[in-house]
Amino acid sequence: MAFVPSLPVAHFAPYASSHKSSLRRALLRSPSRRASRLSPTVHRSAPVQIRASFDYDLAVIGAGVGGHGAALHAVSKGLKVVIFEAADVGGTCVNRGCVPSKALLAAAGRVREMKDADHLRAMGISLSDVEYDRQGVADHATGLASKVKSNMANSLTSLGVEIINARATLTGPQSISGSNGSTYTAKDIILAPGSTPFVPRGIEIDNKTVFTSDGALKMEWVPDWVAIVGSGYIGLEFSDVYTALGSNVTFVEALPNLMPGFDPEISRLAQRLLINPRPIDYHTNVFASKVTPGIPGEKPVVIELIDAGSKEPVDTLYVDAAMIATGRAPYTNGLGLDSINVETQRGFVPVDEKMNVVDKDGNVIEHVYAIGDVNGKMMLAHAASAQGISAVENITGKSHVVDHNTVPAACFTHPEISMVGLTEPAAKEAAKEGGFELGKSIGHFRANSKALAEGEGDGIAKVLFNKDNGKILGVHIIGIHAADLIQECSNAMARGTTVDELAFCVHTHPTLSEVIDEAMKGAVGMAAH
Repeated sequence: MAFVPSLPVAHFAPYASSHKSSLRRALLRSPSRRASRLSPTVHRSAPVQIRASFDYDLAVIGAGVGGHGAALHAVSKGLKVVIFEAADVGGTCVNRGCVPSKALLAAAGRVREMKDADHLRAMGISLSDVEYDRQGVADHATGLASKVKSNMANSLTSLGVEIINARATLTGPQSISGSNGSTYTAKDIILAPGSTPFVPRGIEIDNKTVFTSDGALKMEWVPDWVAIVGSGYIGLEFSDVYTALGSNVTFVEALPNLMPGFDPEISRLAQRLLINPRPIDYHTNVFASKVTPGIPGEKPVVIELIDAGSKEPVDTLYVDAAMIATGRAPYTNGLGLDSINVETQRGFVPVDEKMNVVDKDGNVIEHVYAIGDVNGKMMLAHAASAQGISAVENITGKSHVVDHNTVPAACFTHPEISMVGLTEPAAKEAAKEGGFELGKSIGHFRANSKALAEGEGDGIAKVLFNKDNGKILGVHIIGIHAADLIQECSNAMARGTTVDELAFCVHTHPTLSEVIDEAMKGAVGMAAH
């Protein structure tokens, strides 16, 4: 998965809006029409003749996962492409997010598993003391990021994409000024500048004792006691890393419950599996109004907590370190949006469903597109890539719209959590508005032979569906390899496949995929063997 950020609640508004409209369209559209719209035939175009008045057919600002995907797809369409990157190819995901965080989680997961004597003893295995090398773990993460970054850069240059290492600023809808002093023109421009960690007021970052996920990924030390401000995807993944490596964790969450972005039933099970058995405590419904850095081994970090409602002081925490995991903010500094009459909305660049940028008067700006974190529709690396491909389709005359309701997400804890579509409360609301009966079916890992063979019987796969027509509205999984299992469900939703059809699909035995099979069969009253 992409490295999935937690966001301030207001930042979910664009996604929630697209979610609801996507659902209404899905309920009205027939499977064949929907499938054809979401899965257009991909054509490799013959090389096009560059217009003499432009330097490039397409300029992409930002070489993260979204910009990279857009550039590669544009090349396959025969376009001459340039990509601007002021920092590192690969962007946040590769250098400071998805890739290095998964390396840390993989290493920490091995340590956690080898330290679980009861789990190993049940399979007839015993180990002596388990040790890890902090620097070795950190090097594993940075080394992987470096390798993937290099591979991405090579994939661009090998296909003829020009990479310009400079900051790009729009000077018009088809013109760019580079920080290298040069100017460029392009028939079309895609904005893909990404995002940066969001740090609330009152929090001082020193990158030693108080840091964001960017600093945490360096793994320069493992604090005995670390407070994590924010219990979304980022915070939850790092709690998994820190507790596996020996830290005590305290969550500070502004909302009434931990893991506010998850399906409530999954959150309750996640608390039982990922919070309660581990050295983790938490404060909910409070803000960290002030965070003052300390000195490692000498002076603690001071965190002042206030009530989320009354704003009155409620407590003060003294910890070794604090990680700020309060979401991410779109990076638009120096982008030159004023040159095309664009105002951001809560920091995001407004776009229509085809990724065209929209100006302050509500008019589509021809030839300018914005993808990924900067448009706020769904802050996931693979969503950015899908949006980039979609934008190129539209640029080259193949009308395309990304259905964000079928884009999956995952949290790479141990066990993993994954989801696609609506949560149960949102599905109930949709059923009420749409006048249909909501169905719910659950598959259990404890009934799965492969999960039991691994000693990983905790978890469920929950399917939410329209009982009237069998349409899948959402799937939520917590359990071993949940991030891989969600893809079958995401693809089924994108293709309009119903629970009735999936119930008769054959799943390999014994595999974890049979957890999904059980849930789909249960949805139509069939028994899974």
